[in-house]
Amino acid sequence: MMRRKRLGVISTFVWDTIYGRDPRSEPVTEWGGCAYALSALDASLANDWEIVPLVKVGDDLAPRAREFISTLSHVAPDAALIGVPYPNNRVELRYETSERRAEKLTGGLPGWSWLGLKPLLRELDALYINFMSGWELDLETCQLIRQNFSGPIYCDLHMKVHAVQPDGWRVLQPLPNIDQWCRCFDLLQMNEDEVTTVAHDPMELAATAMMAGVRCLTVTLGSRGAVYFAAPGFDSLADLRATSSAIDVGPLRTALVPAPISFDSGDPTGCGDVWGATFFSRLLAGEDITVAMRAAHGAAARNVMFRGASGLTRHLRGELITQ
Repeated sequence: MMRRKRLGVISTFVWDTIYGRDPRSEPVTEWGGCAYALSALDASLANDWEIVPLVKVGDDLAPRAREFISTLSHVAPDAALIGVPYPNNRVELRYETSERRAEKLTGGLPGWSWLGLKPLLRELDALYINFMSGWELDLETCQLIRQNFSGPIYCDLHMKVHAVQPDGWRVLQPLPNIDQWCRCFDLLQMNEDEVTTVAHDPMELAATAMMAGVRCLTVTLGSRGAVYFAAPGFDSLADLRATSSAIDVGPLRTALVPAPISFDSGDPTGCGDVWGATFFSRLLAGEDITVAMRAAHGAAARNVMFRGASGLTRHLRGELITQ
């Protein structure tokens, strides 16, 4: 029997309380954070891949998190969440519009040290990083991952460009040394608001990222789709080794890949996470950037029509789910 390839996932479980735009509707209390990405990976990874979550969870919610993981079919048999004696991260989400929201964080799981993470990377073939707390990894640990791990590394910077105020509400904040962060990743994802914290515009960020070694930058635009910036010669992961040995000279390739459907209602929570996890899954399956992005658009659109993450995998696969 052939060995299944292993995708490591570094992120954080979050327990969400979601308030929608309609003040008459009841809030939704449900798993959030990496639960969306894990669901999308489970729905979109090829059968020769398995998921290895490198995820800590607070002891207060560890049983629920393990129950959630048990519903996913691609999780490696030897994988296990890491319970820690801290209150798990909880977030209150209040939507101002269909695509803009305010977030309040309580709890705080500790990040990873290199010594704790190093032995867990040995049998991985690829790595997906999604900053849900913002402190899962510091720069030094990311640099050590890059130096010691040869597989493709995908990163959604997300909460790395947010700060938590004393009252718990999150605000965007600049990320120092963005070029050094970019050197740690092969593929980088941000949304258009997050880009403004590190550059004047996406093109400036793309130039910085490509000079640092990123091969593909994607900027998600909500219901309008996403823009990608690709290094010269890079169109799929098969090109990764050929284009990573030296900084390439030549023009970047960029394009807007519009979303096929725009929704005025539904629950957009987790759409960026579903998008990125699906995009990376399809790249790991050998698809090129544009084809993988279209698959990601489709998954994000399906996510809008589903509330929460429990049962999301089956919904993303097209199965009928009663909520």
